[in-house]
Amino acid sequence: MAGNKALELLETPHPEMAATGFRFTEGPLWSGDGFIYFVDIRRSLQFAWSRSTGSRVAREDTGEGNGTTFDAEGRMLMCEGGRRRVTRKEADGQWVPVADGLDGKRLNRPNDVVCHSSGAIYFTDPAGRLPDSERDLDFSGVLMISTDGGLSVATDECEYPNGLAFSPDESVMYVAISRLNDGCMGEKERGQVCRHQYIRAFDVQPNGALTNNRIFADMSSAEDGVPDGMKVDADGRVFCTGAGGCWVFEPDGAPLGVIRLPEIPANVAFGGEDRRDLFFTARTSLYILRALTPGLPGHP
Repeated sequence: MAGNKALELLETPHPEMAATGFRFTEGPLWSGDGFIYFVDIRRSLQFAWSRSTGSRVAREDTGEGNGTTFDAEGRMLMCEGGRRRVTRKEADGQWVPVADGLDGKRLNRPNDVVCHSSGAIYFTDPAGRLPDSERDLDFSGVLMISTDGGLSVATDECEYPNGLAFSPDESVMYVAISRLNDGCMGEKERGQVCRHQYIRAFDVQPNGALTNNRIFADMSSAEDGVPDGMKVDADGRVFCTGAGGCWVFEPDGAPLGVIRLPEIPANVAFGGEDRRDLFFTARTSLYILRALTPGLPGHP
């Protein structure tokens, strides 16, 4: 693609298909054991992949598991959208809830999750995929699990919050906004540009609250796909999957271009020993590209 500066960030020009045959892949997470973990949401399965083993089932019955990360102690966390909760894998292999309600009200559908170096856990909780009659919370937002286990609202200033990521110094949190409402889905189906697709940025306060809400980047498009999973590289560039591929932005929000793959990606993760492997979960497959700049780990 002429003038596509995002491609200049890649060591490899063409994506490698690592695995395929899934229904809808999401939640990529690189682990220190040499595996990339990812989920097949529609089959409620989690897989682990490596070059030496290929794909194997790592967890069954995930409750429509979606975003994953590690906490400050290295335990895996997962957003279980179907069960409306966030869970943690214990040393004995059991998955236990760490968040399933706020002030006695059920969560909406936890979507994606990140962990701050302090140990605080943030996750997005969009209401858009629940009918009004099933919603206990009347807002979509980013929620925070504090180091003592308490749950609070970091911000409710999000239309449909999806992926989220920190800047390198953790002073800023980026939140992907997939849409405003069902009308946006109709626009896409008619081939019209949806103007409610962008990335918001928030300042992270010492108490964990997210303030100074502003638009970081515009991702408006008529193409298939919405702002979704997001990661940041060591130089502060933001990689956000969206319409047509993975959009890349400078730390000041200037667009660099779109990395296109054979299928529309829903999420992305940096991995490999040098964190320069770019793993994309894209519809039925898992793809790999090599970046020139390493990514942030995405967890402590």
